[in-house]
Amino acid sequence: MKKILFFCLFFAVIAGTAQETIQLPTAKFMTGDNADWKKANFDDSKWGTIKTNVIWEFQGFTDYNGYAWYRFHFTLPSSFKNNSYWKDSVRVYLAKIDDVCAAYLNGTQIGQTGSFPEDVKGYVTAYNQISEFHFSANDPALKWDGENVLAVRVYDGGGGGGIYGSVPFISMMDIIDGIKMNVAFSTKQNAVTLENKIQLKINGKLFISLIDPEKDSIIQKITKDIVLNPGQIFTTEVSNKNNNRSYIIATFKEQHTGKTIQVNKTVPYILTPTVSVFPKINGAKILGVRPSSPVLYKIAATGEKPLQYAVNNLPKGLSLDSKTGIITGVLSDRSDYKMKIIVTNAKGKAERDFIIKVGEVLALTPPMGWNSWNCWGLSVSTEKVKASAQALIDKGLIDHGWTYMNIDDGWELPKRDAAGNVVTNNKFPDMKLLSDWLHSNGLKLGIYSSPGPLTCGGYLGSYQYELNDANSYNKWGIDYLKYDWCSYENIAGKDTTLAAYQKPYIVMRDALRKQPRDIVYSLCQYGMKKVWQWGHEVDGNCWRTTGDIEDTWESLSSIGFSQTEQYQYTKPGRWSDPDMLIVGMVGWGENLHPTRLTPDEQYTHISLWSLLAAPLLIGCDISKMDDFTLGLLTNDEVIAVNQDVLGREAKQILKTESYQVWMKELEDGSKAIGIFNLNDQYQKITINWSDLSLPKKQKVRDLWLQKNEGSFTNSFSVKVAPHGVSLIKVAN
Repeated sequence: MKKILFFCLFFAVIAGTAQETIQLPTAKFMTGDNADWKKANFDDSKWGTIKTNVIWEFQGFTDYNGYAWYRFHFTLPSSFKNNSYWKDSVRVYLAKIDDVCAAYLNGTQIGQTGSFPEDVKGYVTAYNQISEFHFSANDPALKWDGENVLAVRVYDGGGGGGIYGSVPFISMMDIIDGIKMNVAFSTKQNAVTLENKIQLKINGKLFISLIDPEKDSIIQKITKDIVLNPGQIFTTEVSNKNNNRSYIIATFKEQHTGKTIQVNKTVPYILTPTVSVFPKINGAKILGVRPSSPVLYKIAATGEKPLQYAVNNLPKGLSLDSKTGIITGVLSDRSDYKMKIIVTNAKGKAERDFIIKVGEVLALTPPMGWNSWNCWGLSVSTEKVKASAQALIDKGLIDHGWTYMNIDDGWELPKRDAAGNVVTNNKFPDMKLLSDWLHSNGLKLGIYSSPGPLTCGGYLGSYQYELNDANSYNKWGIDYLKYDWCSYENIAGKDTTLAAYQKPYIVMRDALRKQPRDIVYSLCQYGMKKVWQWGHEVDGNCWRTTGDIEDTWESLSSIGFSQTEQYQYTKPGRWSDPDMLIVGMVGWGENLHPTRLTPDEQYTHISLWSLLAAPLLIGCDISKMDDFTLGLLTNDEVIAVNQDVLGREAKQILKTESYQVWMKELEDGSKAIGIFNLNDQYQKITINWSDLSLPKKQKVRDLWLQKNEGSFTNSFSVKVAPHGVSLIKVAN
C-alpha cells in the first residue's frame, strides 16, 4: 500500500493528462489469405485470439510461414478529437511486423510496409521497420463513437512472423507528439533531454524524480519551466552519486493541452567487481580442432600489464608467442593434448590446465565473439569490423575469451566472377587482408551466406555454388559460417519434410569438410522442424532455435524462457542458439540506440544465455560500449557457466506465473542456478533445495558479485528486482 500511495501522490503533483490512446494488446487472428478479411462486416467470431507484442511462432504457430490476418475491433471516442489541439490526424501504430503488412480501416487501405510477393517489386521484407500510418480525422471510413475494424494483412517470408516489439495503439496526433524525451546515463552524471521536433513553440513543465525502489523514497526531485523553440534541445542533469539500483521518472506536461509524456528508466548499476591486478586465466579450458587444420588460440588472461605467457607440455607442431599469448601451428594426430598455461606479471603468477582435443568436433564450448547484424545491419564494412575488433582488444574483452568477429549480411557483389566464385563488394576490398589482421591479434573471422540464391538482405547466396564458396572461405581464412535459410524457402517450395529442411545444410557441410581448415558451422533456420533434434546430423556446431531477437523484454523473455526442451540435445560442439545479444548500442543500421532492455533485464539476458550454454555473440557497437555493458560482458564467473566443459544446458526446474528457476550442471559437480523474477515489482523468492533434488545443505555463491553468501539449510531466499535475476552457484 505504501508504494501505491507514493505514486498516487507523485502523479497528483503533475496533475496532467497522458496522451489518450487505445491500446491493442490482442487481436482476432487467422492464418491464410482472403480479400474478404479486410471488410468491416466480416464475421471473425470463430477466429482465435493472439497477442500483438510477440511473433506468432511463440503462440502456437511454430513453423508457419506465409499469409495471416489480424483484426482489431475498437471504438474511437470523439473526445479524443475534442481534446486534441490539432484535431486533424489519427495515428495507427503497429510496432514492427515480420515481414510485410498492409493495414485496412473498415475495408479501406491506410498504409503498407514492405512489398508482398505479388507486388510489382516482389517480396521485400520490412521486418525491422516501424509500421505507423496516419490518416485524416475526417476520413469517411472512420466511425467516431462507433465500432471500427482495423484489419492487418501480414506476409512472413520465413523465420519469425507477425506483429512484435511493443503493443500497437491508436491515438490522435497532438502537440505533445512534437516532444522527444530521453534519459541518458554515464558514470559521472545522468541527463534528461527534451527536443522540440515540430515547427511550433512548445511550453510546459518538466518533473523529474530519482527514486530508490527498495526504500520507496525520493532521492532527488527537480521541477523546471520549459520553453522550446522549433528544433531546440533542453538538457538537465540528475545525480549519480552511488551504484545502487535506482530509477528516474521524467514527465513533461505540455501547457496548452495539459497532456503529458513520461519516461521511466532504471539507472544502470554495475555488479561485476573491478578486475584484479593479479594475473588470472579466463575463457575456455578446452579447444577442439581437426587433424592438420591450422590452430589459433589466444590465451585469455587479465591482470596488470604486461603479462608474460608460458605453456608447459606444449605439443610439437605448436608455438607460443610469450608476449601476446597466441598459440599457433598444426597438430596432425588425433589425441587429447594436455598442457598447463602459466601467466605471470609483476604481481604474481596464475596457472591452469588446458586441453586441445584433436578429433572431428569443433566448438567444444559455445562460440564467443561479435556479430555485425544487430548494430550495423547491411551497412557493415571492413572499417566497422576492424574498429569493433580494435575496441574488443582495447576494452579488454579479448582477455575474457571473446574471440570471433563475424560479418553478417551485406558483403557480397550481386554477380559471381567468370569462374563462379563469390566476389566481395567495395565495403570489403580484401577479405584475406582483414582475416590476416584479425588472426595476428588472436581473433577469428566469421562470414555469412544463405543456401538460397539470395540472402535475407537481397545479397548473393550460395545456391548451387556451395563448393566454390567454401573454397573461397578457406582461401580468405574464414573461421565461422552463419548459414541463413532466407530465400531457400522458394527452393524448398511446399516440401516440408525433414529431408527438405536438412538438404541445403548437408550440401554445405560436405563443402566445408573438404577444406583444410576448421570452419565452425552455424545453422540459421529459426528452429524449423526442431533443428536441435537433428542439427548434429548435418554437422552443425550451433543452430538458431528462434526468429530474430529484438531489444525488448517481450522478445527476450518469450525467446529465452521458451528454450525448455533443447537441453536434451545439447553437448560439446552442439549448441542451441536463441540468437545474438541485445545489450549496448544496437540499431540494425546506421542509427544506433541504447538497448531498450532495463539494466535488470540485461542481467537476466546474460545470465539466461550463460545457463543455456548458448553462443555468446555481442550485437552492439563495441567502440561505444559503456562501463555498465562492459561489466555485463566481462564477469568471468558468469562466463564460466557458459563455457563449462561439461557442455550441459540448463533445465527449467520451477515455473510459476511470477518467477522461474533454471539449473545447469557444471563439470566440478556444482550447480549454476538462475532465479528469475517475471514480475514488474520486486519479489522475495524462496527456493527449497528439495524441489531441485539437491541435498538439504548447500553453500551459495553469488556469481555476479563473485561473493560467497554462506551455507543454507533446506532453502534459500533472495529479493529479486523486476524482470531481474539472482544467479548463484551451489555445492554441498
